[in-house]
Amino acid sequence: MFCPQDYLPTRRNLRYIGPVTASDTAATDDSGLETDLGWAIRQVSSAFRRIATSSVADLPGGPRGYLVLVALATGEPPSQLALAQQVSLDRTVMTYLLDDLEKRGLITRRPDPRDRRARQVLITEEGRAELERSRRQLSTAEARLLADLDENDAGQLRRLLTRVAQTTQRDDSLGATTDC
Repeated sequence: MFCPQDYLPTRRNLRYIGPVTASDTAATDDSGLETDLGWAIRQVSSAFRRIATSSVADLPGGPRGYLVLVALATGEPPSQLALAQQVSLDRTVMTYLLDDLEKRGLITRRPDPRDRRARQVLITEEGRAELERSRRQLSTAEARLLADLDENDAGQLRRLLTRVAQTTQRDDSLGATTDC
């Protein structure tokens, strides 16, 4: 099982040093940064934001544009509003982002057949090709971030973070916002 206490900070990244045992915690002060969940999330989030931004810098909107393409790559074409909610973007920001993605030929919009007032957003073939290129670049960058985890730990970390992210989307009291 993944335990944040199993990972202690180094200067540049988080390095696996083995599981923390009862004798380890008895002899140490567990109120330091290395056991603080907020600190760990912030460190990983900052590092990921840097690598993700540079990996998808060629896309309109950078990481936001990438998330939109990922969301559009499977399933039924969503409305602009549903897409904004899915990727946690303000609807006005979403409109400008979609304008930019559409200018590059990565997405297209059409009236929703169920509600002519709403517009569905669809990814184009060019958008799919750009998404695959971005995924390859991001995958390489992610591998650097997760270099100290073996394949099983990296997979478990992804699954656990996905569960927590889904919880934040379902539970309004956790502060899921669309202010970015």
